[in-house]
Amino acid sequence: MSETAQDFIAALTFNSDGLIPVVVQEQGTKDVLMLAWMNVEALELTFATKAATYWSRSRNEIWVKGATSGNTQQVVDAFYDCDADTVLLTVIQQGGACHTGAHTCFAQHQVELP
Repeated sequence: MSETAQDFIAALTFNSDGLIPVVVQEQGTKDVLMLAWMNVEALELTFATKAATYWSRSRNEIWVKGATSGNTQQVVDAFYDCDADTVLLTVIQQGGACHTGAHTCFAQHQVELP
């Protein structure tokens, strides 16, 4: 179902800090690239520019993915889950998604299950 950006944002349930977790998935490979956080302003900027824009909890500020590293994310689609408390972005990733330079933040550690 398609809806306006305003309707999408209005439907979301943010935590007590005004944030919502965002799972970022690469469009072509379907790799889960990273988990980030957004507030209303970050969502509005993301929808307006199609450049993935997040809220940095450590720096307490808005940041555009790739603004300093050049490893950008062009947003293709946005979804929210059945509880409206998590966002899923599908993106076209340029460069590594992880701050370490890795393609995904989830490539470093894996547990072997029996």
